[in-house]
Amino acid sequence: MPPLPETKRLALVKPTPQTHFYIDFDWWSQSDRDWRVFLKSLLCLEHQQTIADLPEDLMIDWVDPVTAEVQRVDGIQHIIITHCARQPEFITEHTTMVDAVFRLFLANGNTPMTPLEMAERLGRSPDVILKTLSGGRIYRGLRPRPEL
Repeated sequence: MPPLPETKRLALVKPTPQTHFYIDFDWWSQSDRDWRVFLKSLLCLEHQQTIADLPEDLMIDWVDPVTAEVQRVDGIQHIIITHCARQPEFITEHTTMVDAVFRLFLANGNTPMTPLEMAERLGRSPDVILKTLSGGRIYRGLRPRPEL
């Protein structure tokens, strides 16, 4: 029997509070979603006004402040990581669960996190985060990280 595609293997694993999640950027292209349009909607007011001149294909080297790992990220994503995500209104108590988790991953450079870690950073219930992210629908590409 041939090996299961990655999406099928993920469906067979029931996530737990210790399961690491991340943003699966491939989901955006496979779902015919425009990543850059969505990212632009997350920019702070200051950068929404200045972003017009940014080239569409601009990639920037971003250095993870914890691991010192260098990653290539979209120019808009870099602006969000280094500035917009640091603004107090980027994640508030009124931000929806899915948006709060998505924004948290953007702010931390998409470093995989468990529902327990997300709950601690967001001040939300780990059980609600787990139920939201482990349901049948994939929100904004948020899914369990494949086991290595």
